[in-house]
Amino acid sequence: MKFNNPVLPGFYPDPSVCRVNNDFYLVTSSFEYFPGVPIFHSRDLVHWRQIGHCLDRASQLPLERAESFSGIYAPTIRYNDGIFYMTTTNTSGIKNFIVTAKKPEGPWSEPVAVNQDGIDPSLFFDRDGSVYYTTSNGGAMQSMIDVKTGRLLTEPKLVWKGTGGRYPEAPHLYFINGWYYLMLAEGGTGYEHMVTMARSKDPWGPFEPCRRNPVLSHRSTPNPIRATGHADLIYTGEHWFAVFLGVRTYGYDDTHNLGRETFLCPVSWTDDGFPVFGDNGMAFMEMESPMKPEPFPETAARDDFDDEKLQYCWNYLRNPDEKLYSLKERPGFLRLKGSKYGLDDIASPAWLGRRQCHHKVRVMASIEFKPESSNEEAGICVRKNEQHHYEMFLSLKLGKVCVVLRERIANLKSELACVPIPEGMRERCILGIKADENNYTFSYGSSENDLKPLGTGITRYLSSEIAGGFTGVYFAMYASGNGKPCKNPADFDWFDYGF
Repeated sequence: MKFNNPVLPGFYPDPSVCRVNNDFYLVTSSFEYFPGVPIFHSRDLVHWRQIGHCLDRASQLPLERAESFSGIYAPTIRYNDGIFYMTTTNTSGIKNFIVTAKKPEGPWSEPVAVNQDGIDPSLFFDRDGSVYYTTSNGGAMQSMIDVKTGRLLTEPKLVWKGTGGRYPEAPHLYFINGWYYLMLAEGGTGYEHMVTMARSKDPWGPFEPCRRNPVLSHRSTPNPIRATGHADLIYTGEHWFAVFLGVRTYGYDDTHNLGRETFLCPVSWTDDGFPVFGDNGMAFMEMESPMKPEPFPETAARDDFDDEKLQYCWNYLRNPDEKLYSLKERPGFLRLKGSKYGLDDIASPAWLGRRQCHHKVRVMASIEFKPESSNEEAGICVRKNEQHHYEMFLSLKLGKVCVVLRERIANLKSELACVPIPEGMRERCILGIKADENNYTFSYGSSENDLKPLGTGITRYLSSEIAGGFTGVYFAMYASGNGKPCKNPADFDWFDYGF
């Protein structure tokens, strides 16, 4: 079959994958967002369906101190003897740890701490029952571990520094055809990113680098997939593949705002005993797979908030205050109760978001909100971090309910538009954002089919090149009292993500 990259569009970086019979399971980083480490299921490595999160309780994922771009870094998922293992780093909490589950959808255990320095931890289960724990700390730092307790059985040892690229990270150890293969990402997670490999007859080395390193790199090429790296290998029983991260840039200055995404390419092996990723070390937007396609039913564009639980696509900012959210107080609505925290605060405001996964997309939300003062606001936003976001909201200005468009770009914060809304729109207002590669166009109205333009924002201001960091853009619903709680809640009847 032909397939299109990325196989997971939007902010889904640092992919790791495992196989159980004919099923594949994949996890990615989540940083300051909660729940953490989304987990996906596939039967063909191309079509993925989210089945939950590995970290969905505050006891597993304390994020109170997590600044933007901190929190959960690169995870690894493995399966051994009936148990799923996921290991990752919480840079704002426990550091390296392991959680386990008998079913990939959970429940997942409480964290088991691993006292080994570094990030990007990985597990390797050897044939003799030994378990190796590898982290990134100046190269591949490796120990043997009691996987049940997290206790190190050997002192960590630096087994390979890589080929000389900066920031050697994302180590994974494999045993293939009588050899131990060690894979790294080098060059940093930007445009110099690449994948390198080495092998040895012993898991402790010495490791012989592949003469063709890097085995995956899009550096200094016109390929629209940029910054490729941080890969994981998977064998289907017949064929080899790799999942890896990359970005899709746009515009004359090559910026990207969707974040680092998950890509896929076939892998072949040559006579020198090392793999070839894709087409001579490169992957493309359209590729061929020998796998039979097994797609899942399409997800509805609209979330009507009729279920008792939120869909898996939704995230909170850090650990949520559950008193600020309700799907039950007004059935069929998502209720947000604005607290003193707002979009500029490193905190957990009343905010619920989902990733922007496509350059060209349109989102809309139906909101009912009666502001009592000028500090109260509720609406929808486009967020990169606390210093870079656009929001369109209802608020009280000079005694009138208005729809306001505001931007925060670094230290600049300004209102771009403020329009009193008509009497008939005060009970319910439709807010919309239309995105393309260059702009976010904001609109409002009494009907989704009759929206009036309010203003525009520039996508590049929310790009990683301008705003920094490792995450992508979110569309979100929010409410805030900006210093004190709102007197009235904001009720969202539905949220639509479509084209």
